[in-house]
Amino acid sequence: MTEEKNQTSGRDFILSGLLEPNQHDLLFLTLILIVFMMTVMGNTVLILLIHLDIQLHTPMYSLLKHFSFTDVLNTSNIVPKMASHFISGKKSITFSGCGVQVFLHSTFFGTECLILTAMSYDRYVAICHPLSYPILMSHRISVILAAGCWLGGTINSKFHTIYVLLLSFCGTRVIDHFFCEVPALLKLSCIDTSPYEGGVTMGAVFCLVIPLFIILASYGQILCTVLHMKSREAQKKAFSTGSSHLIVIFMFYGSGLFIYMRPKASHTPGQDKVLAVSYTIIAPMLNPIIYSLRNKDVLTALKKFLGKALNHRNTYFFKN
Repeated sequence: MTEEKNQTSGRDFILSGLLEPNQHDLLFLTLILIVFMMTVMGNTVLILLIHLDIQLHTPMYSLLKHFSFTDVLNTSNIVPKMASHFISGKKSITFSGCGVQVFLHSTFFGTECLILTAMSYDRYVAICHPLSYPILMSHRISVILAAGCWLGGTINSKFHTIYVLLLSFCGTRVIDHFFCEVPALLKLSCIDTSPYEGGVTMGAVFCLVIPLFIILASYGQILCTVLHMKSREAQKKAFSTGSSHLIVIFMFYGSGLFIYMRPKASHTPGQDKVLAVSYTIIAPMLNPIIYSLRNKDVLTALKKFLGKALNHRNTYFFKN
């Protein structure tokens, strides 16, 4: 503990990290970095496919592009800093750096929640009101929805960041986490944070509970519509697209609700770290895999992209 305190100035924090020091640290860090690279590559490829393939220029894939973009940004906000702490052995983070990390993480997390809601609305309109889809989900409306998601996530994040930075911290400044997250910071405050915990709950209701209710209501209507479809092929396509979305939703919302809807006293560092890993590191890696392997349109676009790349490579090879 003395060594940790010597690494900081008066306003700096110490991040304890993901695991206690042991002989498997390097192996674990290697795995985390591999997952991080897969996350960045997978989501970047998905973004490029949606941008380059005209068949994917639809509102659903436009929203998916935003979702992949927030995944890349959120994991990039956390993993490189964690890796640098391990490599350098210095686990300190400045007060302002911690504030920036809180703001960015809260922004991306809130934006992702709202984008998933917008995607469920898109699927609801496409399946339950297909004839009205060009009107109810035009390009203009999809742009407005995406902008609203980013704005909502930013406003929610601004509230949390300002409050956390105004807290009084006394005693230990060791954050028992691998990044600056609001629940972990609240535990270090020497003032009563119960009023703010009510604000956190309200923010969670806005970004988690209400969106989840909308998502479940949308998919309840979708299920009723799909079961009444006469075409087996149409049913199969609807179930495939919907199940991919629901898998991502349950991974994401399950962790978020468990972290942000519990009172401060019930938080344990071990649980919070495991849940944080699931939605900040694991889920962003799985998202492009889920949406690619279970989506015929994305697979077709990927095959076309790889085919063009291979043809270009062969042409270049034979010319030289």
